[in-house]
Amino acid sequence: MQYFVVMIDYGRRGREAIVDPEITRREVISRVASGEYKNISFIHEIADCSVEDITADILSEAALPDIGATGADLQASHFDHIRDLRKHERA
Repeated sequence: MQYFVVMIDYGRRGREAIVDPEITRREVISRVASGEYKNISFIHEIADCSVEDITADILSEAALPDIGATGADLQASHFDHIRDLRKHERA
């Protein structure tokens, strides 16, 4: 038997442990990535008689890829920089 325990921290309102024997690792990752699980204290994987903290693994797998700046963004920031330089020129 294998299942996951996701501990959600609600601050002053307390904590909630979400335990569903039917849920898979892939489903936990998709729920973290979608934002359904927020403010996660820890995620434990319980298999047979052992408990493993897999919080870091799940969070890294659920992380969205970084999207670099596009050419338009780079050009806009260049124009902003030039405009800022003009503000500080002596008259």
